Formats: sequence, C-alpha cells, structure tokens
Amino acid sequence: MDRTYNKHEKLKSKKLIDKLFTEGQSVSAYPFRMVYMETSPDDADTPIKTGVSVSKKYFKKAVDRIRIKRLMREAYRLNKTTYFNNITTSYAFMILYIGSSKPTYIQVEQSMNKLFKKFTNTTFKETSNEKIT
Repeated sequence: MDRTYNKHEKLKSKKLIDKLFTEGQSVSAYPFRMVYMETSPDDADTPIKTGVSVSKKYFKKAVDRIRIKRLMREAYRLNKTTYFNNITTSYAFMILYIGSSKPTYIQVEQSMNKLFKKFTNTTFKETSNEKIT
C-alpha cells in the first residue's frame, strides 16, 4: 500500500455510505469517530474505501470545514501504511470529526493514530474471538 489517497480509495457510493451508517460498527478517539464495515472485495487494488466528514453544526463556515477535512485526509494518507498494510479483508471507513474547536495538524495526527490503534485492537480482538469459539 502506498502513501497516496487516490480516487479509487475514496468512499463515494451513496448506497455503501447509507449501509455503513445503518449496519456499521464504530470506534471513537476524541475528536474523531470512525464508522466501519467489512465489505465485499470488489476491487483487489483498494481493500479500504475511506471518507471524511465535518459537521456543519459546529463549523458554519465552509473554509473551516474544508481545512479540517484536508488535515484529516493528510493524516490518514501518511499513516494508513502503518496500520493497514497487511490487512486481508476489505473495509469501508467514514471518519467523522466530532470536536467543536479547530485543531492543529499535530492534534489531528495524534488523534488519528489513537483511532487507528483502537480500530486495529478491536478488529483483531473480534477476529481472534471468532476463531476461538
């Protein structure tokens, strides 16, 4: 997995996004919440589809929302190889910013790392429990 965030890696399907929010599971590391779901491996090249979102409720100005989204995408792009390089199943992610203040890049990157660690711990714990039972 390389350090890019191409068009193929972006979560764009309305059906998949709706299904993700109705059937998906979530994990949180303030100020982020990630909703994830295992998907069918349609694309062998892209095992992970990711989207980012910032609430209009807390950030009225589009400039602020876009800035936070850019920071989130950059933190995801730089850290995805660390956590998802050896992943075997396909996933769809939606990363939501649930904080109410404007973050710096360092805060975003640290929180994103916590979120990914939490995700890998929960998914590997779930798969190991399924193998045991």
